[in-house]
Amino acid sequence: MLPQRTGRDPFFASVGSPAGSGKDLTMKPYHPEGFLLQTEENAAAFTSLAALKEAYYSGKVLEARAIMCDKAHDLHVDLGALRGIIPRAEGALGLDDGSVRDIAVISRVGKPVAFCITGFSVDEDGRPLALLSRKTVQQACLREYIARLQPGDIIDAVVTHLEPFGVFCDIGAGISALMPIDTISVSRIPHPAARFLPGQRIKAVVKSLDETGRITLSYKELLGTWEENAAFFKPGETVPGIVRSVERYGIFVELRPNLAGLAEYVPGVTAGQQASVYIKNLIPERMKIKLIIVDSFDAPCPPPKAQYFLSGDHIDRWVYSPACCEKTVESVFAAPAVTAGAV
Repeated sequence: MLPQRTGRDPFFASVGSPAGSGKDLTMKPYHPEGFLLQTEENAAAFTSLAALKEAYYSGKVLEARAIMCDKAHDLHVDLGALRGIIPRAEGALGLDDGSVRDIAVISRVGKPVAFCITGFSVDEDGRPLALLSRKTVQQACLREYIARLQPGDIIDAVVTHLEPFGVFCDIGAGISALMPIDTISVSRIPHPAARFLPGQRIKAVVKSLDETGRITLSYKELLGTWEENAAFFKPGETVPGIVRSVERYGIFVELRPNLAGLAEYVPGVTAGQQASVYIKNLIPERMKIKLIIVDSFDAPCPPPKAQYFLSGDHIDRWVYSPACCEKTVESVFAAPAVTAGAV
């Protein structure tokens, strides 16, 4: 248990009233955790007790690393000038009603956490410490940022963990959104680990919002159309690729995350291998690339570095297929949900 504040303590007398009396948090827009950690403004708040008091009075959103989670599941945070505590109840939205499990707090150890200072206290040895709230920042992030997002908005996100069905991303102050596996790229992948690593900073598109405020993300619309990707290749070239699937009628080889071609069947080739492929032809009218596998081999294949094809911070409609193609493959972003063509 944390000791109770008492106005008789001279440390408290020098601090004044709490910052939580109707003050709005001042750091907007809200970012995934880790974005503020190395900023000058954030670092300046930890240089002295006076600077921390200033952050307390102004209601600033700060970030620091969680250094321990104790038996009570209170997070201990390194503030430089003194130690900070995020009580379990203030560790995340949903902990109080059981909709979020304690792992949401425990898993933050060693990682940046966003918080505001809600007061000051002393520990059992009389040493000063700061009382912090991550939940307060998340509430403000939901109210002032996430609730205002619309389908088609392009936002910052951080990959937090990967599942076979998709990727969970921090879209602001530790608030999570799901990116389903079929929205990650046009080229089909066996697992999101083929594209992402935990902790990776990415851009994402708001795909949909449901009535509860939960957000679903998409990614493939940022990785270029068929023509934009095919422009990197010419017939007669031999280029590297990744074998994504082996069918009786041919072998699909990914050339770029949003571009795959079909090679003639070769025995012994398996999904996941790297390959050298000869480009026979590019056919934009059918969105086809004809390939010949020159060689295939087993080798580590780290996720490719993303190349974004961006033109602003919002898209209403994205057309993957060339204008000359009879089939239209597109994503249309409109509230309350997105409608996407099969790719």
